[in-house]
Amino acid sequence: MTETESPAASTSFGPLTIIQASSGWVPLRLSELWQYREILYFLVWRDIKVRYKQTVIGATWAIVQPLMAMAVFSVFLGRLAQVPSDGVPYPLFAFCGLVPWTFFANGLQQSSQSLVASTQLITKVYFPRLLIPTARVLAGVPDLALAFLLLLGMLWHYGAVAKPVRALWLLPLALLAFSTALGVGLWFSALNVKYRDIQHAVPFIIQIWLFSTPIAYPASLLPDHWRALYALNPMVGVVEGFRWALLGTGHSPWGSLTGVSTLAALGILVTGAFFFRRIERTFADII
Repeated sequence: MTETESPAASTSFGPLTIIQASSGWVPLRLSELWQYREILYFLVWRDIKVRYKQTVIGATWAIVQPLMAMAVFSVFLGRLAQVPSDGVPYPLFAFCGLVPWTFFANGLQQSSQSLVASTQLITKVYFPRLLIPTARVLAGVPDLALAFLLLLGMLWHYGAVAKPVRALWLLPLALLAFSTALGVGLWFSALNVKYRDIQHAVPFIIQIWLFSTPIAYPASLLPDHWRALYALNPMVGVVEGFRWALLGTGHSPWGSLTGVSTLAALGILVTGAFFFRRIERTFADII
């Protein structure tokens, strides 16, 4: 769907907005997203409130999930399997990777189901539908912040000191995780409108993706000639970059590994946005 404002056709309430059906591939019209930025704010706030409504421990769930995963990895992989951790205490090594991963996984899970969960909104009101999955991913930012505070506490507990200059890379790396979650979420949310099998496949895909990312093990275990291909997984660059910034291990953000991951994330985001806009006009009819 597209909208145009006709200065000649106006009412006593202001300019008349005409909504027209689009055909074929349509531009992203990012300026339209800016015009509806207040809706994005309210969608994010709504999702944050709904997430922990009527829960016993509230926002504490933001740190329970990565903590439990860290405990399982530490016992079965760190102690029993003796998986290396690049000279870092294994619990700290694992939790440093789980912080950005949990943000990505939850964002992907929530955004992939966002359109189906907003049926009443989509069929009654016009606004850029891109705002819905975007809001679901952004709603996970407070969870990321809480988990990161716990990570800082673990750094202090283990006596690890992050260099301030390296820590400046954390924000770009978090943006990379956000772009990846949103890009994949745009693909899955659009497909989920027509094929409801997607909602059942996404948890399985996330599980496979988890073990395809160096969270429970270091990327250094991989042979050098496989690393470029491995980095096509955008979360490889994110996790390795987080460990480099905070622990001094992993690969630097300006290295080839993170460079490949960044290009892959941008490719997923751009193609996902165009695909989403391409079939957006059918959402209200079939959702």
